[in-house]
Amino acid sequence: MAVTGALLLAFVVAHAVGDLKFFEGRAAFDGYSQWLRTLGAPVLGRGWYLWLQRAVLTGAVLAHLAAATALTVRDKRARPVRYLHRPRATTGWAARTMRWSGVAVGAFVVYHVWDVSSAAGHPYRHLAADLRHWYVAAAYALAALVLGAHVAHGLHGAVRSLGGPGARRLSVALAAVVTAAFVAVPLAVASGVAG
Repeated sequence: MAVTGALLLAFVVAHAVGDLKFFEGRAAFDGYSQWLRTLGAPVLGRGWYLWLQRAVLTGAVLAHLAAATALTVRDKRARPVRYLHRPRATTGWAARTMRWSGVAVGAFVVYHVWDVSSAAGHPYRHLAADLRHWYVAAAYALAALVLGAHVAHGLHGAVRSLGGPGARRLSVALAAVVTAAFVAVPLAVASGVAG
């Protein structure tokens, strides 16, 4: 769970940094998009890197789901009788909704990949046009908030299980930075500051 989560988190951080290219303008954002399509050339053909990346990330997501399922089954076997009263003070909202936040983020990723694949060589213009619709901007911002909660709890658990000090502060800080980076673009476009 921690290994696949770390791989997915590394992609999320890199993607958030790439999204911030939007604030450098159309040429920078479109140039970054083209660079991703030609990454690995001349060994890899155009777009091959992105397909390789998608395959690795899909494998990581499937392994992450398998690990989550295995942990759930192990927990249920360890205590087959449910608690009569489970105090809520021991677990926060993010902990109680990890499965559902994972499903929500997964559904958004499917939509996002489908949407950006139709950008037809103009990703800046396409993204700006999409985010001018309040409901699309709201969906992007909501997905970023859900992702942030998922990352905060998941990273906290991973760091804590490894005995790392300051697990809560580290996980919340990284999740807040990633969430802010993802929310910045839809808010900037929706408010007319960019795009």
